[in-house]
Amino acid sequence: MSNTEQLNAIKSRAGFIAALDQSGGSTPKALKLYGIPETAYSGEQQMMDKIHEMRTRIIMSPSFGGDRILGAILFEATMDRKVGGKPTAQFLWEDKKIVPFLKVDKGLADEKDGVQLMKPMPDLDKLLDRAVKCGIFGTKMRSVIKLPNPAGIEAVVAQQFEIGKQVLAKGLVPIIEPEVDIKSPNKAECEKLLKQSILSHLAKLKPDQKIMLKLTLPTTADFYTGLVKHPNVLRVVALSGGYSRKEANALLAKNHGVTASFSRALTEGLTAQQTDAEYNKALDESISSIFEASKT
Repeated sequence: MSNTEQLNAIKSRAGFIAALDQSGGSTPKALKLYGIPETAYSGEQQMMDKIHEMRTRIIMSPSFGGDRILGAILFEATMDRKVGGKPTAQFLWEDKKIVPFLKVDKGLADEKDGVQLMKPMPDLDKLLDRAVKCGIFGTKMRSVIKLPNPAGIEAVVAQQFEIGKQVLAKGLVPIIEPEVDIKSPNKAECEKLLKQSILSHLAKLKPDQKIMLKLTLPTTADFYTGLVKHPNVLRVVALSGGYSRKEANALLAKNHGVTASFSRALTEGLTAQQTDAEYNKALDESISSIFEASKT
């Protein structure tokens, strides 16, 4: 099994994680930015076919390889489809040496106590079993923090770690993503409470329980150094969270040991209308800039 090789890659290889996991809710927006209007498709199935074409073009691009891309986070519909004649996760690892992850959350619940928890995931065990069969290495799930409410933030982190342990039990590595909204009026205070809560939950893990963290780029540079160096944390990655690529890269470069896991900032400037040469050049420039910012 390539799992040990994948684990070593995540621990020590240079590169960043490409977040290719827009879900149903954000898909129309992602397609629109890519130059595909809502009039170009009808219904969920056609929409997912269009997003898969977009994903396939990224993955198949000669610019997109394991020399700079460490991992890729997939949506469930992408895992279930094929790229280059193979199941997506298999193609990513075998042909590109890119470690495949799966987004497993079902979206966000309504805001309460200044946060949005994840919606219930009653079928998570079944999905994780499918992920294992498909050759997925790890998972990702996202919650959102908007205000520095200690009870709300603790609820987010507790839920993330509870699901994380369910993921670990299947032999997969969870990426825990408690996003702090970049528009929060008290962003730095949210980050302070979040770090305290994460550290208290990390302290309860067994030595062999390794997780990853996906966090908003912090207000204070190197604020998460303690998490980067924590023995239970394989890697800390940062989300772009609404920043432009230029802004996200500049902030990322100030956070040593943190690598990118960008979604919209990665695909910024790519359109369906570009020729392959134009597209590959634009993607190469995007990957190159994020890779450089991730190396600090």
